[in-house]
Amino acid sequence: MKAVILSLALSLPAFFATTTQAQTTVLDKYIQEGFEHNLVLQQKNISLDKAMYSLKNAQSLYLPTVNFMFDYQTADGGRNIPLPLGDLLNGVYSTLNQLTASNSFPQLKNESINFLPKNFYDGKIRTTIPIINTDIGYNKQIQQQQVTLQEYEVEVYKRELVKSIKTAYFNYLMAAQAVGIYQASLQMAQESKRVNEKLLENGKGLPAYVLRSESETENINAQISEAQQQTQNARLYFNALLNREATAEIDNSYDTEAQLQQATQQLGDSLVNSAREEIKQVQQLITLNQTVVKMNQQYRVPKLNGFLDLGSQSQDWKFNGQSRYYMAGVSLSVPLYAGNRNNLKIKQSQLDVKNAEVNKALLLQQISVSTGMARNNLYSAWRTCQATLKQQEAAATYFRLIDKGYKAGTNTFIETVDARSQLTHAQLAITLNRYKVLIAAASLERENASYPINNK
Repeated sequence: MKAVILSLALSLPAFFATTTQAQTTVLDKYIQEGFEHNLVLQQKNISLDKAMYSLKNAQSLYLPTVNFMFDYQTADGGRNIPLPLGDLLNGVYSTLNQLTASNSFPQLKNESINFLPKNFYDGKIRTTIPIINTDIGYNKQIQQQQVTLQEYEVEVYKRELVKSIKTAYFNYLMAAQAVGIYQASLQMAQESKRVNEKLLENGKGLPAYVLRSESETENINAQISEAQQQTQNARLYFNALLNREATAEIDNSYDTEAQLQQATQQLGDSLVNSAREEIKQVQQLITLNQTVVKMNQQYRVPKLNGFLDLGSQSQDWKFNGQSRYYMAGVSLSVPLYAGNRNNLKIKQSQLDVKNAEVNKALLLQQISVSTGMARNNLYSAWRTCQATLKQQEAAATYFRLIDKGYKAGTNTFIETVDARSQLTHAQLAITLNRYKVLIAAASLERENASYPINNK
């Protein structure tokens, strides 16, 4: 690859002399518009917002929980507890009344207390707070890591969106310029038809040449129609990426020459960019799974919660000093036996860590391959573009010579048709290959993660 880059530098010395200062282009403005309005990116941002709310929810678990609780019960029948108070005390009370010559001790009735409460209420405000609970701390860490994962997910899609917008924009420009090339070819064919008709009127031409001119004109009209359809399709896709009206006009004031001069500078970046969001994402996933392992390993730690109740309970809706109460306490939970399920969860989470590590190694391998292929594609596209430039120059020279010879009577009309066809194909090829270079540069830019998405 160093030899390839050296060869390219020697063959294109003026190319690498151009400035590398970043400039805002019309395409950059479209990319910014895509960041603001693309529907899939909006979905990604919604998922990020959900992850942020999940983190806030995990943080709130440290705070006390206050609930108002109210119970009302009433019943009748069922079992009773007999209390023979009259049988036990009435004889004693009678004797005391005789001794004291008074009625200070009234007679009592036997009572019966029902097990079920009747017209009973219990209203309270319960406050609970975790005192010892390791799951809360680890859950907060996991939610923080989930937020970071989702942020990387948004950035990964942004990079894909940049590539898609650039590719769609170049495809649109390529199709639009193809229309212009065919229209220029149509003008030449129509001029050729006019000349042949004049020659036939003057008795110097052949009817077959006029018919051939008409056939060629219709063929070019069909090619123009197809190219216009391709332009419309490219516009539809580009506007869909930006979430715009399907028929919205696209600014084509793009400095293709300047971008071509900057495109292959990316060939000098030969290493895999370790700052790629995909690598950060999979590393974050490894960290998250390691946190899950630590959380599962803390299953032996007891959980301790405190509570405080402030309320009132009584029958017949009484509310007084006797009905009001408070109750405070703690709740302790110590795991003793769970059928080995906790150890199995630890082993499962450890396998998740190993799987994420393997995914990271695989990702690095895939990125290395895809980056190398993108670099090779860019180099190949540039060399092809340079070759088609020479072909276009040769085709233009050949057409001028044949057209001049035809007008002088030394070349046939069929030769002019062939020369014009070669010129049209050469012009289409240079247009196609110029934008292939830019598309390949956009792919390599994506692999190198070099577009500044965080500033957009």
